Amino acid sequence: MQIVYSRVSTAAQSLLRQRHILTEAGLLVRTEGVAEGFRPADGVLLFEDPATTSKIPALDRPAFGKIAAKAHPGDTLTVSELFRLCRDLLDIHAVRNWCQARGVALRVLSGPLSNFHDLAAGDATTAVIINVITAVGQFQRDIQNELTVEGIAAAEAEGRYRGRPPALDGDRREDVRAAFHEGASIAALARAHGVSRAAVRTALADLLPGQGVLPRPSA
Repeated sequence: MQIVYSRVSTAAQSLLRQRHILTEAGLLVRTEGVAEGFRPADGVLLFEDPATTSKIPALDRPAFGKIAAKAHPGDTLTVSELFRLCRDLLDIHAVRNWCQARGVALRVLSGPLSNFHDLAAGDATTAVIINVITAVGQFQRDIQNELTVEGIAAAEAEGRYRGRPPALDGDRREDVRAAFHEGASIAALARAHGVSRAAVRTALADLLPGQGVLPRPSA
């Protein structure tokens, strides 16, 4: 059995890119009106974690619990890109151990590890290459984060950094808030204003459950 896993971090992101990669590999099939135009191919089980941050270890995510209930020895767990499944080296080792304990192969379709037939294989060569490639990738991310922080600090010191401007401000923000009071959904407001749902939530932050409700904006 082929088991496919997909994930995005926020509701504003789309699974479409991953679905295209999986379709090219023959694991999904284009079908109008089903799962946004895609369905699992015969013999494939599809599990998705939409709006799930990578900070949650792979084995603790909701979809992975469902995978654990369906996986059997001889199955293959496939992801379009490794970072959709694992955040760092510790997470990769945890997933590899999980796969090895259940006799499940692990496959990635794109990226530097895509040439491996089974990333869960227990041989020394596979383990070393995974460690090196993952460590290098993690090092690059750490350097990028460090440079970003340094750049922001330098810009703030010179009075040039003001942060990212909100996607909805001024009259547009008030229009969104008024429409929300009238019963419009976040998804509908995002479509109407051509912004992400996250941008709408930012504009409505103090009106959402748990944040208290301010007086209704004037018309």
